[in-house]
Amino acid sequence: MRNVGAIILAAGGSSRFGRPKQLLAFRGESLVRRAVRSAAEAGCTRIAVVVGGQRDLIETELRETPAFVIHNPKWERGLGTSIRSGLQHLLGAHPKVDAVVLLACDQPFVEARTISALMMMREDSGKSIVASRYANTLGVPAIFDRPCFEALIALPDDSGAKALIESRGADVAEIPFEQGAIDIDTPADFERLTS
Repeated sequence: MRNVGAIILAAGGSSRFGRPKQLLAFRGESLVRRAVRSAAEAGCTRIAVVVGGQRDLIETELRETPAFVIHNPKWERGLGTSIRSGLQHLLGAHPKVDAVVLLACDQPFVEARTISALMMMREDSGKSIVASRYANTLGVPAIFDRPCFEALIALPDDSGAKALIESRGADVAEIPFEQGAIDIDTPADFERLTS
């Protein structure tokens, strides 16, 4: 397996939730720690967790993990700024990184096997993007090869990777991941998940 980094998007302010959802406990560990563990178990060589307003709390939570916490001072401008911060960190630390997996820490069912499936499909398909298929759409978690890095860095501040996935249809392979449709935005979402 080649040199694959991970970017975990954890900079949201949890405004609809009322407390840092990155630190919510699901099946015995916080959402952000679950995402880091999954990336590490899948063999990601460097794991960048991009944070915003909850920097200190998340740094404390991840102290004994292999993750590097990257503060994005522009996080309130949107996902594009966090993707850029994470990728620039990875390229600075590992200039020869071949691909990057983008993960959202509010998708609680992402496991190492999900990330491994993205990596295997990347090798098998030869496509520069492999995205997850759920709820009649393609999205993260997704893996992007080096030829996509410039476009990821150039994403508008308020745009996520979905725009890139949609604009490069011929370069995209997919894996099925129906549980990717489950994310946590509100207390009601979390209540449904844990009840």
